[in-house]
This record gives sequence, structure tokens and C-alpha cells, in this order.
Amino acid sequence: MHMDNYFNKLTNKFRNITKENFLGLYIHGSWAMGGFNPDRSDVDLLVVVKDSLDIATQCKLAKFLLAISYDPYPIEVSFLTQKQLENWTHPSPYEFHYSEGWRQSFEQQLLTDQYEAINNDHKVDPDLAAHLTILNHRGIRWEGPPIDDVFPVIPPTHYLSSILADFQDCLKNVEAEPVYCVLNLIRVYWYVKEEVISSKLEAGEYGLTSFPQEYKETIRKVVESYQGNRVREFHKEELTSIRDYIQSEVEKRVGGSSV
Repeated sequence: MHMDNYFNKLTNKFRNITKENFLGLYIHGSWAMGGFNPDRSDVDLLVVVKDSLDIATQCKLAKFLLAISYDPYPIEVSFLTQKQLENWTHPSPYEFHYSEGWRQSFEQQLLTDQYEAINNDHKVDPDLAAHLTILNHRGIRWEGPPIDDVFPVIPPTHYLSSILADFQDCLKNVEAEPVYCVLNLIRVYWYVKEEVISSKLEAGEYGLTSFPQEYKETIRKVVESYQGNRVREFHKEELTSIRDYIQSEVEKRVGGSSV
């Protein structure tokens, strides 16, 4: 499917479900930053609505996203109200969120009419600080008011807090998810060193030119795997070595207690 048609289809369906509450659809992540891999990447979206979404509307959104996600791309989307954006706090509350990690829970709850995951009054997401920062710097307005008119400027401390949470996960999971985790570790390293907001692919390319020689073969394998050129085998020693190097370098810049 041509991506213009794809995003128009999503926009029209979200508007149809939320009706006059719909304000705009915005794209962040790898698609917005030019690193989208059809075989690996999510489609990352933010939808802005004027007011809160009732449970019936949220259930309609859940049913639609369960059907459309992975047809052909996995979707990660958060719905936020104008009030939530105007009164920014971190971690930010949100109205509704879908990603593939929620699929099983949503399917079960829609089947049994138990809507705790969908209709939770205390929903907050620390990742939104990173999503909005990327949107402000590199995002795409697909439909709606200009990004600067809708989204707040995110304090750098909130962005750093958000990406360091993912950083911690990748320190633990680098052996299980080497491609995602190595690229994400480099991305955080690049930000704390030079304040560059990058995609995973851009981070990999940066690592190939800027990291010590001993780590470049591992980074090359990661980049090739991410691009789908070939499936590469990773060894525990190389993954823990580059992980430990990045962790040490990041700790020097932000303090060990923060990492």
C-alpha cells in the first residue's frame, strides 16, 4: 500500500471513530526520521483529540487497531487531549494507547467485557516525553494544526529521563534483542554526548564512523541486520563488550546514579 493512502486511511478511520473530537494525526519515529524498515519498524503515531474519550470510543479504537496493526505494519499510537498537552507533566497522562504489547490484553478484555487496560483512569507513559521531543524536532504533521501550535516544548531533563528508561532495559536485554538494543544504546550515547536526536539507523551509522575500531564490526552486523540485508550471528562477548563500553561512557556524562 502506498504510504499516503495508508496514513489517509488511518486518519479517516480515527476521525470517524472520534467524530468532532478529532483534532489531528502526527507521525514520529523511524518513518518521520527516514529510517523506516518495512520488515522491522513500527508506525509511530500521535493523535490529538479535543476532549476525553469515553469507554465506548476507546473500545472502537481498540477493535480497529487490533484489526489494522500488522496489516501490513505494526502500529504504536497514543491519543492525547489538548488539556494534557497544554498542562504538560512527566510522565504524561494519555487518553488511549495501542501497541502490539497490548494486543493480548485488549483481545481478552474485549472478549470478556472487562476493560481495565482500556479504561484506566491513571494512565501515564514516560515514553511520551521522548515521542513528543522527536515529533517537535523531526516529526510530520499529517493532518491538523501545526506541530508548534499543538505540542509543548519538552524540557531536556524529561527527554533524558525518558530515554534512560529504555537505556536501562537495553542494558539488561542486549543479548536477547541485540539489534534493537545496540542501536538504542548508541542513540542514547550520542544524545548525552552531543545532544543529537536520532533514529536507530542514524545512530548505527554514527557508531560506524565514531566508535573505537574494536566495536565497529559488531555495529556493522547490527546495522546490516536492521536493514534486512542479512541475518548475522552475535556472540555474547561482543554484545556485553559494547554494552559495557557505552554504559561507562554514558555514566561519565550523566552520572552513574542516573543510569
